Amino acid sequence: MSDIQPTGKRQLDGAASTSSASYEAKRATTPEPQDDKPGGGVAAFPGEVVSEVRKVVWPTPREMAIYTAVVFIFLIVMTALVWGVDTLTTMGVEAVLTS
Repeated sequence: MSDIQPTGKRQLDGAASTSSASYEAKRATTPEPQDDKPGGGVAAFPGEVVSEVRKVVWPTPREMAIYTAVVFIFLIVMTALVWGVDTLTTMGVEAVLTS
């Protein structure tokens, strides 16, 4: 049992490659709050919404048509699957109850 070697990259030497001092140096400090209102208040909300909507990558009409077709095909397949399981279960229960 004593000849089992660690397999992790950091454990090959038997010692960690990072020290607690380097960890503390890399640790992020939390910034001090600038004002008492978190988020800038109600007045800043519409501007924030507009800036976030501008970051959205909107699908092209062709991509939207493909996505819609995929969803409809998935719905048809799942509906058929549920219908099939329901029909088979109903037939099984009726067979057990009428025998």
